[in-house]
Amino acid sequence: MPDPKPTPSAAGRSTELLPSGVPGLDSVMAGGYPRNHLFLVEGDPGTGKTTLALQFLLDGVRRGERGLYITLSESAAELRGVALSHGWSLDGIELFELMPDEEALSPDAQYTVFHPSEVELTSTTQAIFEVVERVKPMRVVVDSLSEMRLLARDPLRYRRQILGFKHFFTHRQATVLLLDDRAAEDGDSQLRSLAHGVLLLEQLALDYGAERRKLRVVKMRGMRYRGGNHDYTIRTGGIEVFPRLVAAEHYMPFERASVRSGLEELDLLLGGGLDRGTSSLIMGPAGAGKTILSTQYACSAAERNDHVAFYLFDERLGTFTDRADRLGLPFQEHVKAGRITVRQIDPAEVSPGEFAHTVVATVEQENTQMVVIDSLNGYINAMPDERLLDIRLHELLSYLAQRGVTTVMTLAQHGLILLHQASQAEVSYLADSLVTLRFFEAYGEVRQAISVLKKRSGPHEHTIREFQITNSGVRVGQPLQDFQGVLTGVPNYVGER
Repeated sequence: MPDPKPTPSAAGRSTELLPSGVPGLDSVMAGGYPRNHLFLVEGDPGTGKTTLALQFLLDGVRRGERGLYITLSESAAELRGVALSHGWSLDGIELFELMPDEEALSPDAQYTVFHPSEVELTSTTQAIFEVVERVKPMRVVVDSLSEMRLLARDPLRYRRQILGFKHFFTHRQATVLLLDDRAAEDGDSQLRSLAHGVLLLEQLALDYGAERRKLRVVKMRGMRYRGGNHDYTIRTGGIEVFPRLVAAEHYMPFERASVRSGLEELDLLLGGGLDRGTSSLIMGPAGAGKTILSTQYACSAAERNDHVAFYLFDERLGTFTDRADRLGLPFQEHVKAGRITVRQIDPAEVSPGEFAHTVVATVEQENTQMVVIDSLNGYINAMPDERLLDIRLHELLSYLAQRGVTTVMTLAQHGLILLHQASQAEVSYLADSLVTLRFFEAYGEVRQAISVLKKRSGPHEHTIREFQITNSGVRVGQPLQDFQGVLTGVPNYVGER
């Protein structure tokens, strides 16, 4: 592993940073923890504070740095159990357990002259200082401050105790994480003022599906950290943070070009095809052919040896591939050849931040030229708060556009007739091109039509063409010039034939 490198701080001085050991967290903190400082990690029980702290110490072990875990609330056996659940070994980390033994709980050991907190706080502090002098660690974790707060009883004494810790560890060249479960009623803003940096871990319980976890850097002195909330998850192997996507950081020059569908009539309808680096939204009711049309675009791109990332939110992968085979689309052939990467996304289990991270990783590792999201309805269901939908989706589409990626999305609408259709969320304004599919009745048959409502990157046809799904694939017919009122769903035939 490379040694930590000095990083310029906001004040212009060089600050040596220690990696956190948590994937994605160093990107949020602009490189890691500034060495020889004290940091506060806040979070309710279950948010992953212990796991984050262990990853910090384990990273130090890999770099040959001594680590010390001081536990005031959990036993050493419990900590080893946490490590074992992630497949870790705590060899190389000194575990110092400060918990009352059986003798301390006996009636004969109770204090009569001094208040117990006065004696216990002093002895606890002294024990911590002695183990630090003995181990001489470079990385230290104190878990948790709730016990220290209870022992101090008085806020002034508690603050002075933490301040004493800060000076003690600073003079011994140690980087310290203090874990706190936010048991204080006032949120302990005074404690935050003493720490060099503060990380806040939060857990949100949804009405259905897995809980969502968010991390935020409350403060980090002298560092230009990435603000805002960042999704993270806890899996076997530890915590992984998904830094909030900032599209402006990922611009890459690319050559403008048209993206063909493989259907001449559809390309004519779109004024020559889609444009590279743009996003297109295919809207229509259920069963109108949105997924099949997006699959047509994916297969056409793969035939040009472009890499395509296909994300399924609504449909099972087996059903999707079987239907593509029946329609004559060589989707599985391209998947086996590595030209198409298809992933099924469970909106109840995957947060929007994790999904964006997955897309970014695929684009950058596979040199992806096209991304298909089927459908946005599933993406919407993955959102804990629909107010953030526009912002997150706009940032993701902006990132893909700056990388020269062509994005194709689908969105299901309610109702069969265009005039009465409504979508789950109004996101059509975010797309550069808007393609609509709809049903209409003609001569006792239900037929389908396709039209383009907008294309920001150039001109397009304003005609309405018939759209068919046959055993040999997708077909786009000639403009429906002999019909009047196709958009109403019940048109009138005005032709001579």
